Amino acid sequence: MKRNALAAVAATAVLATTGLVGSSTAAGAVPGTVSGDGGNRIGVLRVDGDAEVKEGGLSAAWVKESGSIKQLTLSGDRIGVVTGDGVAWVKEGGLSATWVKEATDVKRIALSGKRIGVLKDNGEVYVKEGGLSATWVKESVKVKDLELSGDRIGVITGDGVAWVKEGGLSASWVRESENAIGIDLAGNRIGVLVGNGVAWVKEGGLSAPWVREADDVTQLELSGDRIGVLKDDGTAHVKEGGLSATWVHVYDHAIQIALSGKRIGVLKGDGDARVKEGGLSATWVLEADNVTELALS
Repeated sequence: MKRNALAAVAATAVLATTGLVGSSTAAGAVPGTVSGDGGNRIGVLRVDGDAEVKEGGLSAAWVKESGSIKQLTLSGDRIGVVTGDGVAWVKEGGLSATWVKEATDVKRIALSGKRIGVLKDNGEVYVKEGGLSATWVKESVKVKDLELSGDRIGVITGDGVAWVKEGGLSASWVRESENAIGIDLAGNRIGVLVGNGVAWVKEGGLSAPWVREADDVTQLELSGDRIGVLKDDGTAHVKEGGLSATWVHVYDHAIQIALSGKRIGVLKGDGDARVKEGGLSATWVLEADNVTELALS
């Protein structure tokens, strides 16, 4: 059933222990870590599997990073990719830095600061902290989604439960939500998308109350004090400020949204990737065509 109005109501639900319960009938969440923390890099995956990254202004030149890629993620001066054969690679420094092989049999990679996380094909999650050759720490099993932000790690297990830990790599997990199909972390905010298409966000500690943000959502992204959602009708909306701020409609006919600091990116179904920088009503800049995924640092 279509619900065309955004649920901008600050319907706080104190569900930190029991979880958010929703129907299992919603569309799946968009995979991958695509939003950043305010960096100046933009990355795209092309139809042919090439990964390209630019650094600086929106009109900077693209640099080809690798080919045969199935996932690209950016964080600070690190770039992470997963190749088609499941190998995770990370480089640190300039766009032409040397790749370091991180892990095999990888489904997804996540980056944040000095942390690298991988979700393996068998559902195991490992995270390392420090240099690119730091030692892996096994974090969880039977996982289907992974997110990193600062000293927080978030996962969704195969049974749809979202968990977050804060602090060291061996910190204890806190149960956040049930029936989760997507999780996103940014600063002291946690967002979950549950199976009936409702997006919830909390701010503060791991046991803070949830605020219902929007309905009919297929993708939820967080960055700084901005929240972005992609609705099932292809409209992209962003709010800035508190959790109960007003939504601004920023784009139509989108299949992906990405946020980073004062940048907003959208990907259209025809493969055009656009980014704007500044206020929510800034002008869009066409960045690339033939794109299958857009990532911001």
